[in-house]
Amino acid sequence: MTLVPTLLIAGLTAYGIHESRRHNRTLRRIPIRVHVNGTRGKSSVTRLIAGGLRAGGIRTFAKTTGTMARMIYPDDSEVDVYRVGRPNIIEQIRIVRRAVEVDAEALVIECMAVSPDLQPVTELRLIQSTVGVITNVRADHLDVLGPTVEDAARALALTLPLGGPAFTTERKRWGILQDEARRRHAALHLVDGADIADGELEGFSYIEHAENVALALAVCAHFGVERSTALRGMHAARPDPGVLHRYFLHVGGKEIQFVNAFAANDPDSTRIIWRRLGLDRAMPGVERIVLANCRNDRPQRSGQIAELVARDLPSEHVVLSGEGTALVAIRAAAHGLPRERLSDLGGMRPEGVYERVLDLIERRGVVFGIGNIVGLGEEIVLHFKNRADRRD
Repeated sequence: MTLVPTLLIAGLTAYGIHESRRHNRTLRRIPIRVHVNGTRGKSSVTRLIAGGLRAGGIRTFAKTTGTMARMIYPDDSEVDVYRVGRPNIIEQIRIVRRAVEVDAEALVIECMAVSPDLQPVTELRLIQSTVGVITNVRADHLDVLGPTVEDAARALALTLPLGGPAFTTERKRWGILQDEARRRHAALHLVDGADIADGELEGFSYIEHAENVALALAVCAHFGVERSTALRGMHAARPDPGVLHRYFLHVGGKEIQFVNAFAANDPDSTRIIWRRLGLDRAMPGVERIVLANCRNDRPQRSGQIAELVARDLPSEHVVLSGEGTALVAIRAAAHGLPRERLSDLGGMRPEGVYERVLDLIERRGVVFGIGNIVGLGEEIVLHFKNRADRRD
């Protein structure tokens, strides 16, 4: 009676060994493998690196896992990643095979793992990168990576390459990343976004972060791509669907600027964008409205949103949309947000949210969208985008 289970286990083990060896052979056919991890900016940095390498004459295949998972081919065309069921890191095996099928010399791939247990698996078993990237370490997914940001840094560092170079813009937790880099005999390089000139950012059709560009340029330089060539490729590359855009509208005699910052769903990134756009200072005659889209399955993020709108994003009005908004409203009030400055539109359809936001603006206003982009957030963005005169 025990023979069949024993044979089954032996067969599965043999199959697993065979598939592992097959995958390792496939990996060796791609000489450049860049694994991009971090809290924010992974998708953008993946696209920027791929664009820079392509411009440098390196046949590059890329894959993002951000707002919408995409495979980006060497000709810059892209297709959605088809999935059955929930995302799984085993998907990366299929992506590696696809890169080989199109004769890619380089694979730039965004890390899928969130759990600390899966971080080393995705690097050591699935990607085995020749160059590592950790964009930054911020307070997001702390329910899985935490409880502290320092814990998140230790988890993210588990995707650093063995014995290879790596690049990061993370200063606050540099020591934690460097400790793991030493254990892996990796050469970790700190990149400074201040090295990016304003003129180099003006070439983008959207609002790109200097830190992202600096990281991508450092990786491209490592592979011998000249700065001007790499920048040309980055400017031409398609942005991620969740990238930071501003839309300018004229509706019913009103001048409205809508900032799509939904993808920046950790507090640090949101504050950085808010200050960068000058919204931390009152603007005479301009009403600032924070539109926060919530999800009831993200209680920690809901708490972060409540504190942000009450303490860190000074505005004339706060609008809550999505699910679980009542809890966010209660927490925001506890943090000192006056009730008369808050509108709870939980459960309302996107067209209703759009109309109510417009009603709050007398003549001129800035609407700053934060929180969760998936689902309702995307639909809200479309209502502003489809009525915009221009965007940047």
